[in-house]
Amino acid sequence: MKKRTLPSYSKFAILKTVILTIAITLFPFVGMTQVSASPIMGRSLLLSTSVAGSSGVTYTLTTSALPTTTTPVESVGIQFCTSLTGGCVTPTGFSSAASTLVSQPTGLGAASGWTVNTAAAGSLRLLDAGNVTDPSGAVSIAWNGVHNPTATNTTFYGIITTYSDSAWTTALDTGNVALSTSTQIQVGLSVYETLTFCTGTSITGQNCGSAAGSQVNLGIGSSGSTSTGTSIIAASTNGSTGYSVTVAGTTLTSGANTVTALGSGGTSTIGSSQFGFNLAGANTTPVVGAAESGTGTATASANYGTNNNFRFLTGDTVATAGGPTNANTFTVGYIANIAGITPAGVYTSNLTYTATANF
Repeated sequence: MKKRTLPSYSKFAILKTVILTIAITLFPFVGMTQVSASPIMGRSLLLSTSVAGSSGVTYTLTTSALPTTTTPVESVGIQFCTSLTGGCVTPTGFSSAASTLVSQPTGLGAASGWTVNTAAAGSLRLLDAGNVTDPSGAVSIAWNGVHNPTATNTTFYGIITTYSDSAWTTALDTGNVALSTSTQIQVGLSVYETLTFCTGTSITGQNCGSAAGSQVNLGIGSSGSTSTGTSIIAASTNGSTGYSVTVAGTTLTSGANTVTALGSGGTSTIGSSQFGFNLAGANTTPVVGAAESGTGTATASANYGTNNNFRFLTGDTVATAGGPTNANTFTVGYIANIAGITPAGVYTSNLTYTATANF
């Protein structure tokens, strides 16, 4: 019987077979570690500012209830990468080295005892090795003191993982979020010194664009009654010390004849020669004028703000505001009385109101 010779194998071939066997066994093991973590749903990561290169930024992680609720979480990590494929590269400029907790997290289990770990500059980390309480409800974790990546308008990613140990080793749940830096947009507005002022005989609200009219008709003078009429003044300013409105002109005049101006102020007296006005809102003798309106802070001056006291003296200040003010509308109430001997004629008074802002 012929002896059978068994094939021989080189040491190299045997070694090659062993290595191949180990490789086939090892790869499924690595894959199982990734598959074991459950996906975190309803997750978001909010940045207090997305401006590239900003420091002191707050990163707030929120999720709905974690998928794994029967195992206490002892650590949480968010690793920041430029891509979700090809290995994690930390975005240039990103740093968590100065990160701190804004407050104790919620939903992870223990209500206190959580601390930040800054050993990994490319990750935000949180741990509580003594946590024995299962996670429950929505999760919220806020880190402060984070430095954003320095590239503008660039997407980067956060890989969120919860762990059952305090060394960020045994994964429970995981999920990814996409973030982006942005270019800060600066919006500029120039505000110049302004004074808005108008006069007329009618106005809608405080809108100077609606002011109209320039003649106040006091009617026919009588020694037995007081003639009345009104005009309006409206003003606003951003002047640091407000504005002043003055009046200039003459009393009612017809040729060489005049109606006496109430230069020192006084009440209306029927049968006496009088001309004056005020900015008061509740005159009763006679009934004339209306209350000041608008959201501003201006007021009638002392000589022109008292009910039933009328005055006219050229150069007087009739209204003021002590600081920047929104618009106010004043109604100027005029009175004219004549004596029995007042000469006949058409009497007119040309008055100019001037507003001066104090910047």
